[in-house]
Amino acid sequence: MDATYSLVSRRIVPILLISYVVSFLDRVNIGFAKLQMAGELGYSDAVYGFGAGIFFLGYFIFEVPSNLILERVGARVWIARIMVTWGIVSSMFAFVDVIPWGPLPEIFDLSDNVFSLYALRFLLGVSEAGFFPGVILYLTYWYPEERRGRIIAMFMTGIAIANVIGGPLSGFLMEYLHGAGQWHGWRWLFIIEAIPSMIMGVVVFYLLPNGPRDSTWLTEEQRQMVLDAVDSSNRRVHHARSHSMREAFTNPRIWQLSIANMAGVVVLYGVNFWMPTIISEMGITSAEYLKVGLISMIPWGLGGLTMVYMAARSDRTQERRWHTVLSVLVAAVGLVALGNLPAESPLSIVALCITTCGSLSFCCLFWNLPTMLLRGSAAAAGIAMIVSVTNLGGHIGPEVIGQIRMSSYSNNLAFYFLAACAVFCAGLILYATRQPKTSD
Repeated sequence: MDATYSLVSRRIVPILLISYVVSFLDRVNIGFAKLQMAGELGYSDAVYGFGAGIFFLGYFIFEVPSNLILERVGARVWIARIMVTWGIVSSMFAFVDVIPWGPLPEIFDLSDNVFSLYALRFLLGVSEAGFFPGVILYLTYWYPEERRGRIIAMFMTGIAIANVIGGPLSGFLMEYLHGAGQWHGWRWLFIIEAIPSMIMGVVVFYLLPNGPRDSTWLTEEQRQMVLDAVDSSNRRVHHARSHSMREAFTNPRIWQLSIANMAGVVVLYGVNFWMPTIISEMGITSAEYLKVGLISMIPWGLGGLTMVYMAARSDRTQERRWHTVLSVLVAAVGLVALGNLPAESPLSIVALCITTCGSLSFCCLFWNLPTMLLRGSAAAAGIAMIVSVTNLGGHIGPEVIGQIRMSSYSNNLAFYFLAACAVFCAGLILYATRQPKTSD
């Protein structure tokens, strides 16, 4: 069994991981581009915060339909389509100030530059909708519950890897390609970082099987072994009876977990989209983009190692609830520390590391909880619904921080707001995963 799953992991996990790395890079590279393009195009912190977050509204609206289409047409075709589309849209940010939108900016009472930012971020969310929940669903086709935690963690290290690689890369492109071909560095950033997404779309189409039955590199005996392991796991898991799609949308525990994860994602993306700005305010000159990128490697690198360790520990002990809750509470501790430290203090980096380690660990451990509640045809809708609601948190976090930074309040209020979201997330997970007095 171990040898078979070792083969499965070697064949599918690298493809999925690299795909997630390049998708996340396209999603968050606006955080670095903001350091240059905000001044050039006249984007305030409030405009940037809303623009960064509106990505998740597009994601929210199209998440469930996209995941249902994936289940119908197969992972290979649909994930490939998603990746090529978002690569194209991401590259269009290089021309954000020259795209002709006709009368639309005037209709929305926005300047051309601001409307273009909002429109492209929304379209990027629409293009990418379905990728993450589709992969989570796809992994349930291959791995039984007891093996899934570490695999999800390996996949989600893409968040850390994207930031570890993307930070220095984005900083290098903005600092050293600035002026090349009479283009500013942020334009080169969007063009160059969009290319890997389109390449990986082609790789997925040709190399990723739709499921165990379609794999050509497993023997018939190995295929049946994988299918039997997943089926046996589904029968063992609590509430593993067949669920209808209606139950996925009406199960109160799924809604509670959705709202809890939304609060957790407020923390992750609140920190993610603003980390380059936070680091640049630690006494680094405005043009040292590469230095900002190199410093950002520290919290993301430690966060990636921590999430893998926590996921492996959770798999080993088969304890999901407290690993998830304690991770998000660690993030709250780091955020409170950030709110109480001077921006230029070296200890701010330590607090940022604690926050990142906690939030990344939470985001991978969380996905062991809903997959224990639903299976069968309802899993596609249920997982996609959770991600849809969750992604509202991706909109709220950057937007609220932008508004706070534009207000008369101290910037530290933003850290306290994120810490409160983390504590609320922990409490709601404890409530949603409590042992029921009677069977549902």
